[in-house]
Amino acid sequence: MKKLPELEYLGLPPIKQFGYNFCLFFAELPSNFLKALKKIPAGIWKLLCAIGRFFAEIGSIFKNGDWKTRLSFFIMGFGQFFRHQIGRGIIFLTMEIIFVCFMVFFGFDYLAGMGSLGEVAVEKTLNEFGLEIITYKDNSLKILLYGVLTICFIVGFIGTWVMNVKQNGLAQKLIEKGVRPKAFKDDLKSLADEQYYKTLLAVPLLGIVVFTVIPIFFMILIAFTNYDYSHLPPENLFDWVGLENFRTMLSTDISGSGKFAYTFREILIWTLIWALIATFSNYFLGMFVAICINRKGIKFKKVFRTILVMTIAVPQFVSLLLVSKMFADEGIVNNVLMKLNWITERIGWLSTPDLARIMVLVINLWVGIPYLMLITTGVLMNIPADLYESAKIDGASGIKQFTKITLPYMLFVTGPYLLTSFTANINNFNVIYLLTAGKPKTMAYEGGAGSTDLLITWLYTMTVTNNDYKLAAVVGILVFVVVAVISLIVYNLSPAMKNEEDFQ
Repeated sequence: MKKLPELEYLGLPPIKQFGYNFCLFFAELPSNFLKALKKIPAGIWKLLCAIGRFFAEIGSIFKNGDWKTRLSFFIMGFGQFFRHQIGRGIIFLTMEIIFVCFMVFFGFDYLAGMGSLGEVAVEKTLNEFGLEIITYKDNSLKILLYGVLTICFIVGFIGTWVMNVKQNGLAQKLIEKGVRPKAFKDDLKSLADEQYYKTLLAVPLLGIVVFTVIPIFFMILIAFTNYDYSHLPPENLFDWVGLENFRTMLSTDISGSGKFAYTFREILIWTLIWALIATFSNYFLGMFVAICINRKGIKFKKVFRTILVMTIAVPQFVSLLLVSKMFADEGIVNNVLMKLNWITERIGWLSTPDLARIMVLVINLWVGIPYLMLITTGVLMNIPADLYESAKIDGASGIKQFTKITLPYMLFVTGPYLLTSFTANINNFNVIYLLTAGKPKTMAYEGGAGSTDLLITWLYTMTVTNNDYKLAAVVGILVFVVVAVISLIVYNLSPAMKNEEDFQ
């Protein structure tokens, strides 16, 4: 694909610019992929060099260090004690004692058990009265979970140990130059002054590690096990199965495992269609409603906005559950239509596969348009009125004003929102589950999936209903890959990324 000159590109309408960027991205994808492959050896070499420099630095500190610095390699905080940094010394020594106690009394056993994930789940014996006594032994879930926690604890301790070594080396150099190292009270003052950002970020960073990083790492490992309803602890053990679950989910042969691949493909296609339509229909219709309300001469603007805001004030799950009952086979909509003799048979609004998909898209409009109306109203009010006045003087029609002024400005300002909205709709659990719970079910799908299921609701069904945790973990990983790839592509094609200088 031939690349357009910059002036010719800037002369294109916004929609054509997006289409050009989209086509150019995929036209250059093979060459960019080859370039990325060529960079892999250089990246690996840089990584190896960085690792080499790190070990060289640690080795240099040990080689050139005095006896205090060298001993601190084995007893953390030792050098700080003899250099009158008592506070630091106590912290580092305490961390080492905690680590050693944790590994000896807790972590080492679980780390050693991660190889097999347990040997014996239940041991049954008879007591002196002939009654069976059940003793629970190994628990694969606990071994894996606490093993992951132990690995994270080890990584954290290694980071602390490196900090201890470097601080000892730095303190030794300062003393050799005749400079007194900082005392503990100076460290505390620093954490409340120039290094206050570390104090503020410490708790959020710990929360991210505990509640985000560790669960993600745990879920990834689950995808490589056979953890399902047949291997539920504590009665049963599960084991490592390698890439078997990914073969089951992605294989396209005509064996029994191909049914999961078909289900995943069909649900993925529907998920992308749903996300695309749900995002852009809400976006453009919400913008249209905002433009209509903001037009000059429209009366009762505040009333219209208040009515739309009222729909936001009602909890979403209440609204969706109410609508699902209204459009049920025995719901009020069918009853009213039958009493009016407009239909002779009840319509399966949410029980017919194709109609159910259309209904969830339509109902999502009712839920989403008020949000977009409020967002776009704020943006529209900030577009300079001089632009429209100049366009009118030049004879631009209303459509031209929209395509040349309103839409480019809106896409630039709300581009990041569009991206987040698209990814949120891929994982839009509430609308689908509260309206249809993924139904109607179909025999063509595996894993309890239904016609309106998204990947996220199918994952929920496999986890909660089917207890098929291994395949649910695989779906979770694949959802992440899909969302990450689409987000990177859309972000790099968005006007907020491409045409930032046009709105400065």
